[in-house]
Amino acid sequence: MPATTPRRLALAAALAVTLGAGAFTATSASAAEVPLSGYELTWGIKQSYRTYVTRFAAGTFTPADGASQAADNGAFTFVRGTGGYDSDAHTVSLGFEGSLAIESKLHGFELTLSDVRFDSKDAEITADVTRGGSTTQDVPLATVAVTRQMTDMTTTLTKEAADVFGSAGYEGAAGDPLTVVQTTSPSPSPSTSETTSPTPSPTPSATESTSPSPSATGSTTPSPTATPGGSPSEPAPAQGEIADGTLAWGVKESFRKYVVDGVAQGTITVSDGATQADGNGAFTFPDATGSYDTDAGTLDAAFDGAVNFKGHENNGSYGLDLTLDGLRATLDGGTGELTADVTSLGEKSADVVLADLKAPSADLTATDDVITVKGVTATLTEAGAKAFGGFYQAGTELDPVDLSVALTDDAELPSDDGGSGGSDISGGTGTSGGTGTASGGVTGSTTGGATGSLATTGSEVPAGALGAGAALAVAAGTGVVLAVRRRQVPVPGNARS
Repeated sequence: MPATTPRRLALAAALAVTLGAGAFTATSASAAEVPLSGYELTWGIKQSYRTYVTRFAAGTFTPADGASQAADNGAFTFVRGTGGYDSDAHTVSLGFEGSLAIESKLHGFELTLSDVRFDSKDAEITADVTRGGSTTQDVPLATVAVTRQMTDMTTTLTKEAADVFGSAGYEGAAGDPLTVVQTTSPSPSPSTSETTSPTPSPTPSATESTSPSPSATGSTTPSPTATPGGSPSEPAPAQGEIADGTLAWGVKESFRKYVVDGVAQGTITVSDGATQADGNGAFTFPDATGSYDTDAGTLDAAFDGAVNFKGHENNGSYGLDLTLDGLRATLDGGTGELTADVTSLGEKSADVVLADLKAPSADLTATDDVITVKGVTATLTEAGAKAFGGFYQAGTELDPVDLSVALTDDAELPSDDGGSGGSDISGGTGTSGGTGTASGGVTGSTTGGATGSLATTGSEVPAGALGAGAALAVAAGTGVVLAVRRRQVPVPGNARS
């Protein structure tokens, strides 16, 4: 707020009528209206909304025509307020100069607020809203718990505000506190007998409220460093940046069994934060980043973690050495893609679209600031089939995908309760037909000790004669075993590049 010392002399004198001080005598209808001027209105809309616009949407607030914004992405002040005090109804009506442009090219919105008004009779803040070249006048943005001091008054955002600011969750949510003060004295001054403290009280009085609800608890000015999104009682914006999240996916259950329990006699190793469920179960990839828009039904999330499948060892070389990392899932109206970096036998293909995704519902609904989508169907694409050496056919159904993303830093992700691939996700590593090791949930391996023929084909293939693609063909149950050129060059134990 500007440093000008606030003096609410005209309003104080008007309120003296309410208190029976006799400063005014309303002897006629014309005497009931006392003109007011020189007022300022300060309101931050909602602290978490300001954080969303500037941080997550990479947007801007641009005050103009006399309006200003406090430092550190603070509240907005509109100036030169004029209006009147009705000494019969004991209400105040004021209109303010200044405008505020709000814009984000990243998230595609642009709007301007102007002609901001405060009316204690209706207990609301209104403004003209301009979007797409069209202006809607006197849009009610918030209801106000009006107090005598008119400092730090509690506000509640309206349905119209939820539409204007792009989040259905804002309807009924607490807005920033509102302060209305006089900064210049009218001439002549009706009375100088009642003054107020130059610093607004952080907690408004709950007495003599003209609000329909006389109880006003109020709130202090929000800290600019407060956690974006707020608590569960203040839902995250409808669109923004993902704070955290996990993706659970087993790739393909039959492939996991083949690597660990089949002739591959191999290992599955997770790293970089990924985990595998007990019993050779599905994998969980953590630390989601990206963006979401619940209104549009879109989600774009990238995940940390890697999983390596290794088998068919022969004299230090591996016929199967496959790593998946850099996983990313997108959804738009219930459909999307699953991509990953694929490294097979030391050769890496980046950003491969492995699977087409189809969610059970097109809607993305946040509960306690967390979006959870389970049972997303994953179907292998042509690019995915090519990345796996052509031994999976495009259209093959992979294990389903489970997604859970947090929209705010303080939102709690649900505990793992069973992921895709037919195994519970416990955050550990497991065994199937062999021994297993885990290292702090960061890097673990599942080692198979089984030997024998390829049951799906009835054929025995020398270890090392199968490349990653042939191994996947067996896992897919295609009934065809193709010999792949045997690689004599030793492959590093970790093929990630």
